[in-house]
Amino acid sequence: MSHTQFSQAFLYETERHAAWGGAQLEALMGFLPEGASWTADLPTCRYRQGHVDLRVGVLGTYDAAQRSWMWGWANPELRGTPIAALSEQVGRFGQSQGIAEFTTQVLDLSGFPDPRRAAETLAFAGMGVTGAPGYIGVPANPETQVYFLPEDPQVPRAALDPVTLPRTLVQAEGLLGVDAKRLVTGFFDHHGVAYRDNGGQIAAELPGSVPAEIGFDEAGRIAGIRLALH
Repeated sequence: MSHTQFSQAFLYETERHAAWGGAQLEALMGFLPEGASWTADLPTCRYRQGHVDLRVGVLGTYDAAQRSWMWGWANPELRGTPIAALSEQVGRFGQSQGIAEFTTQVLDLSGFPDPRRAAETLAFAGMGVTGAPGYIGVPANPETQVYFLPEDPQVPRAALDPVTLPRTLVQAEGLLGVDAKRLVTGFFDHHGVAYRDNGGQIAAELPGSVPAEIGFDEAGRIAGIRLALH
């Protein structure tokens, strides 16, 4: 399956996770020892970086020479093993939602302007679909980058902070720029926050009983964020 761009279905799904995922990746990066060497034992699903030891799954691998992505569930050496279980969730989700990027074993990314960035987008989307608290991309060899999903309660979960909410949403809007309303509602869904869609506005009550209103312009972009902070 050769690509020059991602499908609309894939982009819409990925947009749902953009705001939550950006904040969660920051939390994971702050938790992992920066610059420390890493090792992985695939049969036991263990990943070690510096002093941190985590249970993980293999989401996929990016081959820089071939400029291609292979899902962990499609790797013949991993298929059906515990290390591929999280990746298999992505494949099943893709089947149920009709999203080809999640169900194609190997994706040819050579047509993308930046194949490596495309691989990172696939990793980000896999993180979002599984609800994993981040993803870890590390070089397995000079040509191959392997992407792990942590599956361990040690990893801190990014909380919804009303004070930083505007920055979180506006920064995330620039990542894909597909559908800002899906970005906002997806963020609230990840955090279990109830909301009302009033057409040109999303209204919600944030933790601490903080009312929030996010408005959108005619082009569907975020036009304003209003919080009633005490």
